[in-house]
Amino acid sequence: MSEPETAKQIKVDSTLSKGLSVLESLAGKSRGVGVSDLSRDLGLTKSNTFRLLQTLTALGYVRHGEDRTYSATLKTWQVGREIVDQLNLRELCAPDLQFLARETGETIYLAVPEGLSVVYIDKIDSQKPIRSWNPVGGSAPMQCVGTGKAILAASYEARRDSIGDALSRYTDRSLTRLDALDADMVLTRKRGYAFDQGEFRERILSFGAAILLPDGEPIAAIGISVPDINLPKNGEKMFGNLVSQAARSASARLAQR
Repeated sequence: MSEPETAKQIKVDSTLSKGLSVLESLAGKSRGVGVSDLSRDLGLTKSNTFRLLQTLTALGYVRHGEDRTYSATLKTWQVGREIVDQLNLRELCAPDLQFLARETGETIYLAVPEGLSVVYIDKIDSQKPIRSWNPVGGSAPMQCVGTGKAILAASYEARRDSIGDALSRYTDRSLTRLDALDADMVLTRKRGYAFDQGEFRERILSFGAAILLPDGEPIAAIGISVPDINLPKNGEKMFGNLVSQAARSASARLAQR
């Protein structure tokens, strides 16, 4: 009697596995990396790392810079975006965006990660006289806005080192120290939603919660963006709970596909 399929040991191709590790490492870096540093980080020999980089460069996934460092190209992002498009996140999340728009009257965003930023792929505009605005296709630093912070919190261990090199100041409230970001990520996970206190744009607050694949990987986030003057009394907890509820609903619907 043959062994059940689930009990069979899957044989992993060593070269492919190492090549993907190189690509994943480069994709998480905010700047180019040399062969020596990359081989040390991954526990590979320099000669093996160099061969893998040469192959990835020839295939268009890696760029070799004039300073002799290597960095991931947008080809990785293009492949990822094609997968996102196949999932049709806009259609999947439309009921949840509409729910938030009805409940809050504020601008609602759907965003996906792109490197150390998030890109807005859908939104519902607020009809209030004072409102926030960002175009579909626009982007923002991951560590500064609600949607980005929600995605970051759900994958912080994998992104922490690279995001630590990109803590720029945009407002007086921007988190520019890694220990401050560490604390914020702990709080985000504890309460179930991210809160941007005007860290990217003055007096523009945002709330976000991640949309998760069944394995816990954050694939997108739903967010509420609100001028601070519009935030009602006890609004932080109310908006945070609403966006968390919407993201859980979208994640559950995604798991059924």
